[in-house]
Amino acid sequence: MQRTEPLGRALLLLLVLLSWLGVLLQLWLSAQLAVAGGFSWLSGVWQALSYFTVLTNLWVAIVSSAQLRAARWLRARAGILAASAVYIGVVGLIYSLLLRSTWAPAGLQKLADVLLHDVVPAAYLSWWLGFAPKQRAPWSAALWWLAYPLAYMVFTVLGGLRSGRYPYPFADIGALGLATALRNALLLLGLFYLLALAALALVRWSGRRPAIPRGGDPGAR
Repeated sequence: MQRTEPLGRALLLLLVLLSWLGVLLQLWLSAQLAVAGGFSWLSGVWQALSYFTVLTNLWVAIVSSAQLRAARWLRARAGILAASAVYIGVVGLIYSLLLRSTWAPAGLQKLADVLLHDVVPAAYLSWWLGFAPKQRAPWSAALWWLAYPLAYMVFTVLGGLRSGRYPYPFADIGALGLATALRNALLLLGLFYLLALAALALVRWSGRRPAIPRGGDPGAR
């Protein structure tokens, strides 16, 4: 076993705990807010799950838990782990660039906000870069990885056209118009695609690095 494995498992365990904490805390807060507004708690949970951030953190929690505890046949494939790094990376990046300044959460909502947008993305990317299994994949995999964000965009548009509510301001067709919202969607898909290519390139580069024998650094002999 490699000397770094205990560190990798410790980071993965921390990631599992923090991701589930962030997701469950946000679902609970959203349910409480819905009940206070005269709605059912289920409507609050559903509203929270309409956010790409919450869905992606939930996905990271599930994938990380499977990687930590489940039998080998249930563990996520290397390609899924790499795609998840792209998805959660976009969560942190878009929030920092476009959304952080749009509100000022406090109390437990602040804790949930930091976990979902900062801590979990940083923890997952650190684990994936340093310890996750990686496997070389064709460049066309970057296109397949767009299926999740594209499906989410379609879901958001359909839901928004029906209810008039959009989870994110840059997707609000009613306020921005169809052309601007479509442009924003294409820009976001372009970002996902570029980061997917970067992840695939990193995997290829890491696969070309010479492995250090289990006995230690050959230069020390």
